[in-house]
Amino acid sequence: MAVRQEVSVEDKLRALYNLQLIDSRIDEIKSVQGELPLEIEDLESEIGGLSTRIEKLNEDVTNFETEIANRKISIDESKELMKKYTEQQKSVRNNREFDSLTKETEFQELEIQLAEKRIKEAYAKIEHKKETIAKTTEKLNAQQTHLEHKKAELDAILKETENEQNELKKLSDEMAEKIDNHLLVAYKRIRGNVKNGLAVVAIERGAAGGSYFTIPPQVQIEIAGRKKITIDEYSGRILVDAALAEEEKEKLASIIG
Repeated sequence: MAVRQEVSVEDKLRALYNLQLIDSRIDEIKSVQGELPLEIEDLESEIGGLSTRIEKLNEDVTNFETEIANRKISIDESKELMKKYTEQQKSVRNNREFDSLTKETEFQELEIQLAEKRIKEAYAKIEHKKETIAKTTEKLNAQQTHLEHKKAELDAILKETENEQNELKKLSDEMAEKIDNHLLVAYKRIRGNVKNGLAVVAIERGAAGGSYFTIPPQVQIEIAGRKKITIDEYSGRILVDAALAEEEKEKLASIIG
């Protein structure tokens, strides 16, 4: 059985810093993408809502048109009944029957007036719905065009960075193999807890990168010796010396351009 070769602390530090450089570059790529994925998601959601609204408005128009058709049928039926009552009045036997038919005729006249009123109202509602449909459709078309532009913009960015991201992923896996699991977990935890995603930083002007707290000279010497993993007591980040950082930056730059 093959014995796994022991990885030195310096190699672990180099791998950690390389991993940080790679992750930072991936962060930059995502930053270039910016809010585009979220914008696209919001636009798709809005377009879905607009489409649903147009569908509901069209259903309302259909319902009003059905109502108008039914009321027109009702008007025709009332007119037929009025003719019938008028004919019946010619053969009534007494005033009571005549008055009863007269009331029925008057009732049908009121039914016709009410139906005509409801038809007029329905036509007005249809007109209003169609105006709303036209405006909503115009907005929908504009948002669909906007969405197409945003998707094209994101696709262009993704295509431009696809090869680099694949290369970065490959390098990331290689670096992770050189790091103990518990150290890798710690790296990811630190990275998740800081705003800029920097879990491993180099010493700059006697302080941890991005920090104003000076690191004691003795600690700086220990860090430069690369014999142990040092954590900054103020920021909680893993520290490496500036020379190591510069060397790894140059190496990575030569690999991914």
